[in-house]
Amino acid sequence: MKRTTWFISFCLLILFSSCAQKKDYVVTIKTDMGDMVAILYDETPKHKANFIKLANEHFYDSLIFHRVIEGFMIQGGDPNSKNAQPGQHLGTGGPGYTVDAEFNPKFFHEKGALSAARLGDQQNPTKASSGSQFYIVQGTVIPKTSIDQLTVDQMKLNNGLQQLLQKEENRPLYDSLSQLYYAGDMQAYQNKVFSLIPRIEKETGTQVKKNVSQEKIDAYTTVGGAPHLDDEYTVFGKVIKGLEVIDKIAAVQKDPADRPLQDVHFTVIVEEMSKKKITKEYGYEYPDSK
Repeated sequence: MKRTTWFISFCLLILFSSCAQKKDYVVTIKTDMGDMVAILYDETPKHKANFIKLANEHFYDSLIFHRVIEGFMIQGGDPNSKNAQPGQHLGTGGPGYTVDAEFNPKFFHEKGALSAARLGDQQNPTKASSGSQFYIVQGTVIPKTSIDQLTVDQMKLNNGLQQLLQKEENRPLYDSLSQLYYAGDMQAYQNKVFSLIPRIEKETGTQVKKNVSQEKIDAYTTVGGAPHLDDEYTVFGKVIKGLEVIDKIAAVQKDPADRPLQDVHFTVIVEEMSKKKITKEYGYEYPDSK
């Protein structure tokens, strides 16, 4: 009898676990200029749990997007922005804790990426995320002719180029690059630098090229984004409806501190929903369903 009871309990546990895996949370960011619907990634569990917790505690109610840069991103989540006075400095508030970085190569800063803000590397060498502040990427579309921006590690390229130009025998190369630079022909300068990549890698041993998935290249050259933020800030979700709202907010008039002159308020609402319904209503395809 006990073995039968144990077996039934075990089967129920499997059943409930299976049902739980078929559900997810839909996040709606309601703003004065329209709503954005987002999904949060299971692969960034600390950020997902924290964002849901804060939303359910009404932490985000009536906050504003306090930093808005067209062609880049919109940022909010500072509790000090609630009832903030015009011109008040914002961007330093939070819940009193940080969230460990959760970088995942599958997620990148395409348009609509929901990412965590953080302090700079000097103050924050582990790149831990703000406990509440987040940003949503608008970005720009990268022309296919400029694809090197995605497949080259710019910092390594700069370091390798510097090593190459320090060699006395490469003085003529230094002079030709300087001529292009000071003539203001930045396109020709950049093309020349990129043409030197094989030579830089061979002579300095610096691996400048990096592997970039075709999915990422396709996204950045079609919908756009901010690739320079990849591997620096945790991407923990994605807007799956309301991308046009990002554009509307990003286009508002701002003060010198990039705060909108007219406050753009928002509230975050979380709803549990079956993955099947999320796919049907929003067109979001879960990786495990393909």
